[in-house]
Amino acid sequence: MSDTIRHSPRSSITALLEGLLLDIKALAIQEFRLAAHEVKAELGKAGSAASSLAIGVGLAALGGLLLVLMVVHMIAAAGVPLWASYGLVGLALGGAGLVLLIKAKKQAADIHVVPIRTVQTMKENVSWIKEEVTSARM
Repeated sequence: MSDTIRHSPRSSITALLEGLLLDIKALAIQEFRLAAHEVKAELGKAGSAASSLAIGVGLAALGGLLLVLMVVHMIAAAGVPLWASYGLVGLALGGAGLVLLIKAKKQAADIHVVPIRTVQTMKENVSWIKEEVTSARM
């Protein structure tokens, strides 16, 4: 009897499929890590936008309080009725606050909830797996 081990086509297909499953597992782990990294980056963007919004609102409120007390009386001292002075200062503060809100909205628009790169690589991996399975059957 010969000492050589004969491999049947069935055992080589089994080994190929086992290798394929190990590769799929490794890809799934990598995709999960990539998705976690992307989500963390997007949450950082959300935090930055929220910080800008909070600082903008706070500064607008503080500025409004101080300017209302100072500028309103300065305008009134120039001969404008007190009620009109309050109106002018309120309009200016509202405009500044609106500018900051628009800035925060633009920052928030750049936040992607779905991890774009992960979705793209997942599609590529699915195509690769389909090719491997198809070529393994042949």
